[in-house]
Amino acid sequence: MRAQISVVIPTYNRVGLLERALASIARQSFPALEVLIVDDGSDDETQEMVGARFPAFEVLSQPNRGVSSARNRGIRAARHEWIALLDSDDEWAPDKLEAQIAALDAEPGRRLVHCDETWVRHGIRVNPRLRHRKTGGWIFRQCLPLCVISPSSAMLHRSVFEDVGLFDESLPACEDYDFWLRFTARNPVLFVDRPLVVKHGGHADQLSQRVKALDRYRIRALAKLLEEVPLNAGDRAAAVGTLLEKISIYKAGVARRGRSEEVERLEQLAARWEMEAAQGERAAVSGP
Repeated sequence: MRAQISVVIPTYNRVGLLERALASIARQSFPALEVLIVDDGSDDETQEMVGARFPAFEVLSQPNRGVSSARNRGIRAARHEWIALLDSDDEWAPDKLEAQIAALDAEPGRRLVHCDETWVRHGIRVNPRLRHRKTGGWIFRQCLPLCVISPSSAMLHRSVFEDVGLFDESLPACEDYDFWLRFTARNPVLFVDRPLVVKHGGHADQLSQRVKALDRYRIRALAKLLEEVPLNAGDRAAAVGTLLEKISIYKAGVARRGRSEEVERLEQLAARWEMEAAQGERAAVSGP
C-alpha cells in the first residue's frame, strides 16, 4: 500500500495567501488523504473561504497561540502515517508529494524527506545564498548556522514526533531551527534535489519580517540542545562553537543599544560554554 499522507497548515489572518496554498494541495498528482488547516484565532474570512472553496479540507480552530501551537495541534490530530507540513504563505509544485513518496520508496527507512525550493520576494524570483543550499544525509552541522530545512518542504513519519517531540511553543520564532537540530542530531534526512516548493517572502506579516534579532532564539535553541540532547564529541564541539559565535554577535548588538542586563546575562551564558570549549581544545591537543 502506498504511503498515506496528512497535510498540516497553520494559518492566522492570511485568507488570500492561504487560498493559493490550499489550491496547490488540491492540484497534487499524489493526493493527500487528509488536509488539516489549523486556524490560529483568525478574524478574517478564513473559515468561510475554506468552506466555500475546499469543503473536503478540515478546519481546526483555536485561540491565537502562535505558529508552533497551531502546527502541533494539527500534528496531534493527524490520522495518517506521514505528515506533510505547509506554511500558509507558500505553495507546492503539483508533483511535490509524488516525488517525495518515490524517494521514500527508493530509500525505505528514512523518516524525513525534504526538497529544494524556489524563492519569490514581492513577486520577483530571487536566488538564495550559498549558505541556504539544501542537501541530504547527516546534515546536523549544516543546520547549526541557520535553518536549512523549510517546513513547507518537509514530510515526516509520525514516529519522528514520538521520538524527537513537537515544535517548541515557547519559541516565538526559530521553532523550526530548534526542531531540525533535534532531529538531525540523531537521524539522516532524505533530499529530493528539485524545487518542489515556492516560498513567497516580503509580505508584512512574514515572521522573519516581524521578529527582529532572530539569533536570540537560535541561542536559546542551541543552549537547550546542548543541555538535553546527547551529541557525539564532534557535533557537540561544533554546536558549542556556533553558540559562542552567535552569543558574541548578538551581545555586540544589545551592547550598542545600552541593554546592560542582557549583556550580563549573555556573558554568563558564554562563560559556561567557553569552559567546555577550552576543555575540548585541551583534550584535542593532548590526544588519547
